[in-house]
Amino acid sequence: MFLLWKESPLTSPEIEPASATQPARAAQLTALLRSERFTGHDTGAHPEHPRRMPAIDLELEQRGLLRDRPVVQFGPATDKAINRVHDAAYLPALDAFATGGGGHLDADTVVRADSVEVARLAVGAGLAAVDAVLAGDVPRAFVLARPPGHHATPRGGMGFCLLNTVAIAAAHAFARGVERVAIIDWDVHHGNGTQDAFYDDPRVLFCSLHQWPWYPGTGAANERGTGAGEGFTVNVPLAARSDDTIYLHALRDHIVPRVHAFAPRLILVSAGFDAHADDPLGGMRVTERGFASLAGACLALAEEHADGRLVAVLEGGYAPDALGRSVAAVVTALDGDAPG
Repeated sequence: MFLLWKESPLTSPEIEPASATQPARAAQLTALLRSERFTGHDTGAHPEHPRRMPAIDLELEQRGLLRDRPVVQFGPATDKAINRVHDAAYLPALDAFATGGGGHLDADTVVRADSVEVARLAVGAGLAAVDAVLAGDVPRAFVLARPPGHHATPRGGMGFCLLNTVAIAAAHAFARGVERVAIIDWDVHHGNGTQDAFYDDPRVLFCSLHQWPWYPGTGAANERGTGAGEGFTVNVPLAARSDDTIYLHALRDHIVPRVHAFAPRLILVSAGFDAHADDPLGGMRVTERGFASLAGACLALAEEHADGRLVAVLEGGYAPDALGRSVAAVVTALDGDAPG
């Protein structure tokens, strides 16, 4: 059921490139980057557990959403790519911690012997997705990987996150010559790590919809960036029990105008699903239809400003059945179909 990855000689120094030949129908659909390796990093009874991946896969399979997809091959990200965001000392320390038996980076963040390997592969999938959409090999991509990444700061991991896939993907896009990247984060928790990575960088418009007050305690509306990056961070804190209507209005009123003014050449989405009404770690009331509407709005922005180039990266979502349904709804929306 999973698209398996394989290591092979790379034409890119950082990740495996996308396949250049796609079936005609596949060329119109969103690429889904998946691997059985993402069921590694076994955290046991932790909310961020490997069973999230089969739950997604089962829902996609049952809805026929795995057929005729474009194939994007990928492998682990290199140190060079990761160190564009993370401090150079962090990755060796994380590797040593994992190979030494692992444990907890903090009260929330588990590390096992294979965790860094799995996180590197998740980042590699993000880089391959960016390369594929920039090359025009696929119209859009959704990286269905774990562990999540948006809490990982340049200095280190936290909040279930080891490496910040979406931030590293943005940095990779800059290395590929992209001038402006918008990152839209709708996870129930504020993406503090992504914000930290680009807080003084005017090339990134970071926009976050999140529950407030809530973990990790950042994301107040007055956090707007600093120095040259002032005004390029847009935080939209929302009260508990916010529903589909509130989320969509917040996106349209506070984020869409800023993205229009910024005119990004690539849109990245930190697609967390822990704002779902069934999620045990959030207090929101978003449904599958709401997530599909958010995805459709992001796609419209990408089509207007970035030639449709959009990459979504899975973040949170800890009710497996709701996660599977929500991912399926977003995939359908990214394929250009209205939410049902």
